[in-house]
Amino acid sequence: MAASDDHHAAPDRQTRPFDTLTAALGGLFVGHCLASVARFGVADALDDTPRTAQELAEATGADPEALSRVLRLLAAHGVFAAGDDRFTHTGASRMLRSDHPQSWRDFVATFGTERTARQLGYFDYSLQTGLPATNKLNPDGFFAILQSDPEAGRVFDAAMVSKARIQVASVLAAYDFSDCGTIADIGGGQGHLLRAVVDAAERTTGILFDLPPVIERAAEIASDRLTLQAGDFFKDPLPVCDTYMLMDVIHDWDVERATAILAAVRKAAPPYARLLLVESVIPDAPGPDWSKAMDIVMLVHTGGRQRTHSEHESLLQTCGFRLERVVATTSDVSILEAVCA
Repeated sequence: MAASDDHHAAPDRQTRPFDTLTAALGGLFVGHCLASVARFGVADALDDTPRTAQELAEATGADPEALSRVLRLLAAHGVFAAGDDRFTHTGASRMLRSDHPQSWRDFVATFGTERTARQLGYFDYSLQTGLPATNKLNPDGFFAILQSDPEAGRVFDAAMVSKARIQVASVLAAYDFSDCGTIADIGGGQGHLLRAVVDAAERTTGILFDLPPVIERAAEIASDRLTLQAGDFFKDPLPVCDTYMLMDVIHDWDVERATAILAAVRKAAPPYARLLLVESVIPDAPGPDWSKAMDIVMLVHTGGRQRTHSEHESLLQTCGFRLERVVATTSDVSILEAVCA
């Protein structure tokens, strides 16, 4: 009898093809819910006291019934917790609060913008051509949109600062910058990483290099140890220094343009200089990984890509660098340290 029961036992739900597909497809809506609650500030409206969906809806301008259903789905995935018709925080939902030291609210919220939705509507174009869906909105590409639309630029800058909060802390914990003389942060945005490095390494000075509008918005961070230099790394000469740092820059570009950026760094770099690429590295092992999802984000937005260890190494070698080591961090990025070959 026992053998018969075993023979007719229901299959493991984790291995059924149907469940694999529904879990993957359902993730699309989990992401939408996550982005929307970030945009509505739901996590900010929830403190340490459990609150009902009605109370949270009144505080955020959401529909109570819709918010209840959205929070139920998110709670099933560990973002918020549900019980007795009330919701409480989890570690993940607290990271959606604006006052969290590693807040991801602005980064997560960008996935729910109208512009992002329009880009995803052209996903088939990216799959068919290998080109970014953004080209359907602006033929000049993603960064042209940011330069022509001040509000889009502001939202993007806020998202990048938000995304970098965990990354910056993890980079500082993993790498010793104390012996760096002058560091040029190429494409460093608002200088969130460079400022942290200069603050942590007392004998280090920094140069923030980015496009003129970006440098304009970063003007207030200039100091006697941190200078700002406006320019385009595809056209203008880069500063001469002993360390070059690029965080989440190379992944924005295809092979041709990533090569051009690194070649420009190599042209400016003295023979003794080192290069620090702060990037996600796609693992060779199969299985889910955030870097694989971000690889698709890059495809749709900029036409760039995340890269494996060997792809990074090959790219560096082509541009005259030798990869010395890869330093893992506690966040989604690693530090790829290279020297002039």
